Amino acid sequence: MAYDPRMGYDPERRLTDGDVHDLKPAGWWGDDGMLFREFAFGSYRAGVDFAVQVAALAEERGHHPDIHIFYKRVKLNYFTHDAGGVTEADIAGAQAVNGLFDLAAKPEGGAES
Repeated sequence: MAYDPRMGYDPERRLTDGDVHDLKPAGWWGDDGMLFREFAFGSYRAGVDFAVQVAALAEERGHHPDIHIFYKRVKLNYFTHDAGGVTEADIAGAQAVNGLFDLAAKPEGGAES
């Protein structure tokens, strides 16, 4: 998205494409000024439960990704609107979501298989 001063963007906070590539967490992709990842689950319910956890995390942090729920898949997009692209807040949010996903992927009781 191009900078438009009427929108009140703060482009100084926006990371370069190279920074996004270097800083993005495992499994995430950066393209067209957005950071995104798709997560797969064994059931529709597991995906919805994960999306609810992501929403709660976003509320705690005050930084919200777009959440798209598909059958057994959840796609997240991070983009800081007032900066016109990806910022450090998006990187931190993606890292936190990876932590949630890692916890969701562990079998009950916390033991790894």
